[in-house]
Amino acid sequence: MTRRRKPRRLRRWLWLVFGLWLASLAPVLLLRFVDPPTSAFMLARHWEARGDADFRLHWRWVDWEQVSPQLPIALVAAEDQKFPQHRGFDLDAISSALGEGGADGPSRGASTISQQVAKNLFLWQGRSWLRKAIEAYYTLAIELIWPKQRILEVYLNIAEFGDGIYGAEAAAQRYFGIPASRLDAGQAALLAAVLPNPKRYRVEAPSSYVLQRRVWIQRQVRQLGGPAWLEACCGEPGATR
Repeated sequence: MTRRRKPRRLRRWLWLVFGLWLASLAPVLLLRFVDPPTSAFMLARHWEARGDADFRLHWRWVDWEQVSPQLPIALVAAEDQKFPQHRGFDLDAISSALGEGGADGPSRGASTISQQVAKNLFLWQGRSWLRKAIEAYYTLAIELIWPKQRILEVYLNIAEFGDGIYGAEAAAQRYFGIPASRLDAGQAALLAAVLPNPKRYRVEAPSSYVLQRRVWIQRQVRQLGGPAWLEACCGEPGATR
């Protein structure tokens, strides 16, 4: 009798693990085709501001075809120049960051755009090794299931460009009074320049650092080859393929 129970228990545990694995992949599969209605970071910011009657969260999804070609290349130039080639992780940057880490995890970020999508969509803020492990799992899932264009499309729609300002459309309307489809190279580079810390660096009142970073991003865009450089892996924004 005891020998019979052990295989049954093992099977139940295996089915449980399999079920949990499928449940964890379900949102990644769904969001490959369905636009996310919000993100974990947006929900967290809503919760933080629950007592602030003046706070408003600005966000509106915009499809890939409705984005200026200048914005995706500016984001890649600023945040992750190996985006078209890597499979979710910049190993050189991770190795460098780990060398500076402490007991609570890496002391600075080495995140690719794919990692930032995983983190912003599904996870809480923090730097613990547990969160990094879960982030790595979702990054792998996103890279396996989504094409590069989808990863970049979601990223530019959920990135925070200021306190309570999420996504390209809200940022373009808020700071420049235009839709995301009309952003020029300078405006796109300025939005990308604040991404390291959008609560500290401001688009509407850029510091000298932000202005210098905008110039650097525009130079990097030119060196990479401009918007055409992304077309091979991501398609061309602003036009239906």
